[in-house]
Amino acid sequence: MSRFPSPGHLAKWAGVCPGNHESAGKRQRVGVAPGNRWLRRALVEAARAASRTKGSYFGAQYHQIARRRGPNKAAVAVAHSLCDLVWHLLSTGECYHDLGHDFFQRRRDPERESARLVHQLEQLGYLVTLTAAPAPAA
Repeated sequence: MSRFPSPGHLAKWAGVCPGNHESAGKRQRVGVAPGNRWLRRALVEAARAASRTKGSYFGAQYHQIARRRGPNKAAVAVAHSLCDLVWHLLSTGECYHDLGHDFFQRRRDPERESARLVHQLEQLGYLVTLTAAPAPAA
């Protein structure tokens, strides 16, 4: 992996980096950058397979992006993440540890999330007071 100084360089060479065409503050619709088409196809196929695995980080990432942007963009995004992962694993020699399907829910700040939800309820015309729930008995 010494040929690629960063995971971004490998992703660019593989062709799974998103295109970035912006002029006068307007973003143009564009596909991925050109790259190694065989590696890109293999990575996208692996991303689609990883998206179907239950309880995995890549499945959660795919479903989160596919809701907003569509299945093809989600597959390319997961392929980019897989490419980054491969670069890190091969360059450091570490073992892979899955972050889990609930990674995107766990990383949210509970204080910020509750403030956001309270604000939404107040916008709907409700008066909200929060009290902490008692700890469950073990």
